[in-house]
Amino acid sequence: MTDWVEESLHSSVRMRLKADRVLYDSHTDLQRIVIFENPILGRVMTLDDVVQTTEGDEFIYHEMLTHVPILAHGAVREVLIIGGGDGGMLEEALKHRTVERATMVEIDRGVVDLSREYLPSICGEAFDDPRTDLVIADGVDYVGQCDRKFDVIIVDSTDPIGPAEVLFSDRFYRRCKDCLTPGGILVTQNGVPFLQGSELTGTLRLLRPIFADTACYLASVPTYMGGPMAFGWASDNAALRDTPQEVLEQRLSDASIATRYYTPAVHRGAFALPGYVTELID
Repeated sequence: MTDWVEESLHSSVRMRLKADRVLYDSHTDLQRIVIFENPILGRVMTLDDVVQTTEGDEFIYHEMLTHVPILAHGAVREVLIIGGGDGGMLEEALKHRTVERATMVEIDRGVVDLSREYLPSICGEAFDDPRTDLVIADGVDYVGQCDRKFDVIIVDSTDPIGPAEVLFSDRFYRRCKDCLTPGGILVTQNGVPFLQGSELTGTLRLLRPIFADTACYLASVPTYMGGPMAFGWASDNAALRDTPQEVLEQRLSDASIATRYYTPAVHRGAFALPGYVTELID
């Protein structure tokens, strides 16, 4: 590997990150995993040459995919995370004392093991929390066979290539719906709309016949180039998306969670979409 790592996700634009030191570079049965150090972003993990997470800005992505649905719901006890092998989503979900169990289904055990070894600043002690239920399995198979119900399901997947492709399908979303409690919330990672518009529109097109209320919200994560990142939202309780700011503020205060990006005002504003995103989803 050279001193610069070039991401291969987009066909027409590329991003390069300086790698001061490569900590790990090898293959699991499913994918190539590289972990290196960057002077600004800290430790960086790539899967098949696509950046997945960095120590520098992971808090934005993980806070917005966990705290938005959990605080909007207001009574979350059971959380299901599909993917999320770095443990960052798990750590944020477990910060909510009301969460009695957080089940994480990750297809590649290697991602979990390497994250615990090289990225402890991201996962913390989440994998050792007694409320954690770690399942190494295919996410589609898990929701298809699961007889449990969850208040929030978070799809923390890679982009729809390779092992994650099946997580962007009608079959998967319908199985997720079957696993939700009445009025539960499903949120999904849907890429950067400016460069990956079809990823967002494809997901919402599949979600609309399944859920009464579907939308997306945004957050700016510096590592994911091309503008703000989109997260899909789906629930049968339309009122949850419009949870008042003062209610969110009280719930965050009661939870005693310190956040670096998420605030109730940001939560509400994240659903205010720029024109080009509105055009995509309409």
